[in-house]
This record gives sequence, C-alpha cells and structure tokens, in this order.
Amino acid sequence: MFLRPVLSLRALAIVITPLALAALLAEVAPRTAEGLSPDEEVNIRVYREVSPAVVNITSTKLIRDFFDVYPQKGAGTGFILDAQGHVLTNHHVVAGAHELEVTMADGSRHKGKLVGADPENDLSIIKIAPPREKPLATVRLGDSKTLQVGQRVLAIGNPFGLQHTLTTGVISAVGRPLTDRGGRLIENVIQTDASINPGNSGGPLLNTRGEVIGINTAIFTPSGGSVGIGFAIPVETAKQVIPELIAHGKPIRPWLGIVSIPLSPRLASALDLPVKEGLLISEVVRGGPAERSGIRGGTRATRLGELQVYLGGDILVKMEGKPIRTHQELMNILKTRKVGERIKISGYRGPREMTWEVVLQRPPAT
Repeated sequence: MFLRPVLSLRALAIVITPLALAALLAEVAPRTAEGLSPDEEVNIRVYREVSPAVVNITSTKLIRDFFDVYPQKGAGTGFILDAQGHVLTNHHVVAGAHELEVTMADGSRHKGKLVGADPENDLSIIKIAPPREKPLATVRLGDSKTLQVGQRVLAIGNPFGLQHTLTTGVISAVGRPLTDRGGRLIENVIQTDASINPGNSGGPLLNTRGEVIGINTAIFTPSGGSVGIGFAIPVETAKQVIPELIAHGKPIRPWLGIVSIPLSPRLASALDLPVKEGLLISEVVRGGPAERSGIRGGTRATRLGELQVYLGGDILVKMEGKPIRTHQELMNILKTRKVGERIKISGYRGPREMTWEVVLQRPPAT
C-alpha cells in the first residue's frame, strides 16, 4: 500500500530555515530580462533621464593676504532649468566668485554668469550661453508640498569632485528649520538619509518620477563626510523665487512698512504692556501696507540706548496665526508670501485685542 507523506506546519518550519526561506524569496523576486529588480530599474531610469541636466560648477575666488592675491577654487553642483541656459544652485556655491565655470555631462565647459541671488534661501541662478549644436537637457520641477516621511528619493551631484554620482535614500523628516553658515534661518527644509557630501551642494533631490523636489544644500556631520543626515531646500521655495531671480536679480519680498521694537519681559513690564512678547510698533511708513490697514505707530519719543523710538504704538503678536516675537520671525513669514496677498495680523492697542487685514505691497525701492 502506497502512503502519501504528510508534513505539518511545524515540520515545515524545521525544514525551511530562515536562511533557506530568504534564498527562496530572492529566487522568486520579480526580475527583468536584464536581471534587474524594479527598484534598480527606477534608479537607472531616473539617472539616465536627469543626469544630462546636472552640471558641475567650479568657482574661483580671489583671496588677498598680506603679500599677494591668489585664486581659491571651490566646487558644487547645479541643474539646468530651461533652454536659455539658466542653472539653479546654492548661493554658497557661487557667492563671492570672480569666475564661474560650468562643466556639462558631456564634458564641455562653459563660462557662467551670476544673474540672481537669494542668500536667505541659499539659492542662486547662473546662466550659460546655450550651445548651438543641440538643445540643453533640462529638469522637471515637482511638488514638495505633499512629501511624506519614508518616501524614496535620489540625489545626483559631484561629491568630492566625482562627477554625476547617484545616491539613494528616503525622506527622513519634513518641515525642519535649518540655520545656514551666515546664521540665517531657512524654514521647511527636507531631511534625507540619501548620501550627500561636499560637492553635492546645489544638486537635485529627486522623486522616483525623476522630478526635482529639493535642492541639496547641507549635511550634519561630525567628521566632514556623510553620516546619513542631509538637508534640501524644498522645490516650492525655489519655484517661488526663480522667476524673480531671472527677471530682477533678487527676490521681490513683500513689505509691511513698519519700524518695530522686539519686546522683552523686562521692557514690557517697564512700559506696563498687556503682553510680554511681540513687536511694538514705533513708526509706520506713510502710504505703506501697515498704515493703510489701520496699524498705528507710537507718539511719545524716547531713547533706547542710541536709538530714538516712539512709544504708545500698536503691538503685533501673530501673523496668519504664527507668533512674531522678533524681526527674523516676521521676515520668515513674509518671505513665504507674495506681493498683493492679504494676511491677517493680530495684536493689541493698549489693553484691547485687535485684528488687521493687510494687503502686502512691493518695497518702494524695487
């Protein structure tokens, strides 16, 4: 009599070890005709599509010492925005440069010219003369408003001068604040574990569709190399200022038309004010957005150190629901807004709570 063997689940667990199971799964994992996994195919496709638009930027600065003037070279990355040859990069890559040289993916070299700078967001645009032989490869700008932690990303750059290097990783966090080398605060920065090293600055951070979602700008490192903590400026910030940098050479940021004094608990107590933090309005510019909205400046002249200020004005405490305790906090909010937008500001006039609706205007000098 023929007996069919019967194996229990427990017996199977003994026969198929974890190592054997992993090997079995690796064998049945989907592969292409070339033996590539779907993830590998994505990496290759994105690199092939985007890398022709990624460039190496060499900057030359003139350094003066006690005896002579000598050139100092630096390197970074950028990417081509349009057929006219506009290249986006980090401001710190090109700041103070006497000469700029752009090396394309095909090895050709072109002279670069700085056409616009936004130091507060560490962004600059340089321009090269587009070659006549063939059109320039350009990038596609994506959307950074809906990014999620865990989303896969790719970075292309020139770390340590090694041109067109691809690294991959995930978004580790969004909405991070980042203080740049000059002490300026950049809001809503993307954190990633995709390897970023010196020379990657100004290069694109990409989603799996090959769209730019950020501009790689900095790393946190105790050693000078990548430790898996990199930062990128969100592409939405770049999209807001790119047209202004090309047209005007600088971002056109809205203006309130106020002269204000940041409050401290000690000053607020001395002046018997209803809040301990906020911006005390000393003066409003005639015809400016603040005056038109009804915000009032002070009337009693006094001196604070070397400054003459006016007391008795309104106190601003929030803009669009966000606290404004310092000039920097005020500027951080304004630089995310556009000329012509309406914003709500809340504060105090004496002990009375107030709300003002302000239509943002272009500064008089621009």
